[in-house]
Amino acid sequence: MNPQLVMAAGDPGSTDIWAVANSPVLWICALGVFAVIFVQCFLYSRAAKKAAPHVDMPINEVKESFRAGAVASIGPSLAVVLVAIALLALFGTPAVLVRIGLIGSAAAETASASIAAGTMGAQLGGDSYTQQVFGVAFMAMSLSGAMWMICTLIMTPLLKKGGSTLAKRNPAVMALIPAAALLGAFSALTIAELPKSNVHLILVGISAAAMGLCLYLAKVLELKWLKEWALGISIVISIVAAYFLHTA
Repeated sequence: MNPQLVMAAGDPGSTDIWAVANSPVLWICALGVFAVIFVQCFLYSRAAKKAAPHVDMPINEVKESFRAGAVASIGPSLAVVLVAIALLALFGTPAVLVRIGLIGSAAAETASASIAAGTMGAQLGGDSYTQQVFGVAFMAMSLSGAMWMICTLIMTPLLKKGGSTLAKRNPAVMALIPAAALLGAFSALTIAELPKSNVHLILVGISAAAMGLCLYLAKVLELKWLKEWALGISIVISIVAAYFLHTA
């Protein structure tokens, strides 16, 4: 091991943040986060298979839903990967893996890190970006992400209890609420992009057209796989279109 790296590690005033950003402790934390994720996936998958017979759901439909969910996640995951690549130069691999593996928002956490660095008179990635600033910024990101998890742990049981009560009193309303919530959330995100620029407006139209075309072809040609891949295809088309629009 390079002696200079050993000496630089733990030096608050050093600008060699990689000595800290790639420390074994952070790698252990990152591996621990993904180990928990894999265990959760296994437990949830097993629970879904056990619960399927009680709701008259054939095992082939369970497998189909797993496949559809996996395929649909490819598109949104591309955005996460692109953000992760952009953050690698600022926080290093272990810290980025820890953050993208947990509930949270990359934009919100990056803003938290930037504000934390600003309170110390520094700038992320600048000449004043020392190990001490990195530690404070990473802690700010972690606390920001932790609040998402704590709110989820507290609110999920409460919402589940309210949902069960509402389902008993009015099943029709409970069937509409999840769809309305998803429609409202994604509509709000889409509307927020429209005023930013003409490019954003065009990209929203391109992504909507691509999604609609995929769903139309899937229905007309009876291609069930195309319906599963529609989200991923529309996102990839939008990313390619965004590249050409920005470089035109």
